[in-house]
Amino acid sequence: MSKRRVVVTGMGAVTPFGVGVKALWDNLVEGNSGISLTEGLSEGHTVLISGQVKDFDPEQYINPKDAKRMDRYTQFGLIAADEAIADAKLEGADIDPYRIGVIVSSAAGGFRTLEKSHKSILDRGPTKCSPFTIPMMIADMASGRISMKYGFKGVNKVVLSACATGTHSIGDAFRAIQYGDADVVVAGGCEATICDIGIGAFTAAKTLSKRNDEPQKASRPYDKDRDGFIMSEGAGVLVLEEYESAKKRGAHIYAEVVGYGQSADAYDMVAPCPEGKGATKSMEFALQDAGMTPADIQYVNTHGTSTGLGDIAESKAVERLFGDKDTNKNLYVSSTKSMHGHMLGATGAVESIACIETINTGIVPPTINLDNQDEEVANLNYVPHKAQKADIHAALTNSFGFGGHNATLIFKECKE
Repeated sequence: MSKRRVVVTGMGAVTPFGVGVKALWDNLVEGNSGISLTEGLSEGHTVLISGQVKDFDPEQYINPKDAKRMDRYTQFGLIAADEAIADAKLEGADIDPYRIGVIVSSAAGGFRTLEKSHKSILDRGPTKCSPFTIPMMIADMASGRISMKYGFKGVNKVVLSACATGTHSIGDAFRAIQYGDADVVVAGGCEATICDIGIGAFTAAKTLSKRNDEPQKASRPYDKDRDGFIMSEGAGVLVLEEYESAKKRGAHIYAEVVGYGQSADAYDMVAPCPEGKGATKSMEFALQDAGMTPADIQYVNTHGTSTGLGDIAESKAVERLFGDKDTNKNLYVSSTKSMHGHMLGATGAVESIACIETINTGIVPPTINLDNQDEEVANLNYVPHKAQKADIHAALTNSFGFGGHNATLIFKECKE
């Protein structure tokens, strides 16, 4: 059976830059940072910065009664899905609802709800938490809420693979359409872990930057002075659609999804394999799936979190596969996390949007704060400080998660 072609017909985002894909892309192109001092934490934290979605009122976008019964991560996911679905002109389309699926996932689920309910139990007793605690906390509720709102009755699930969650979700949606399980899938990730338990736990794991006095300079992938990643929040959602369905509807096609690779490091709970072998394999599998060679890729949006080991391992994997900047002058590599921070389960979906916009605009977003490149990272064109113009026909994005989960997607311009 021949595999069906899959295209992107809608995009939506909620990021530290605000609601909407335009706010995200405009700020990435300008090289702006969305990192700031965190609001609402208890006293005593040593990490005081994050990529917070500020001035956010969910009731501007969601029925107030429903909004109160959703964790913040679900609110983000639903709002991003609303934008993507409207962008794709999917609502009311002549498509069997059992052929429209939703895979919008979260790595952590309702951290804020869990924290609030636990406090209520401690303060008032074990039966005093909200009856909505479970449906607000569980990580599948964004997918459930989206399907309920729009009546989408096809494949509905979440994928949980830590920081690879959003990328795996889009990849699994791609496969579902390729092999005929669905004609359309709303896919991506959403996350909201900026709270006492989220910041406190990642601080204890010694993964977060403590550059509290310079928030906008704190996320600095590949720089020798990097000291950890920046916790961020938000959502990214794509509408994936079978190519013939999109053509029949006259939908706008942003790009084609052509490759999906997956692997495991099988090495450590949190540290990547130092040689980047799992990352290399994930990229190789995606290229094989796409029927492409490394020479066919012009842009790599890296996982690039701004951690010591991770940046080195991934950059060496990219160099091993694509060559360094002296041998491959057509390759651009950047980490947009330098601007929007690390959104955990949402980050792969947001970075997929960045790849698609790069293909469509010919503008490669920069890696900001790369003032003194670490001598241990690979010799690549990391697009330091400012965006660069280039002919980008195909882009690859990586996401790697605690537990050794690796996922890679390839997008390319769509031709007949």
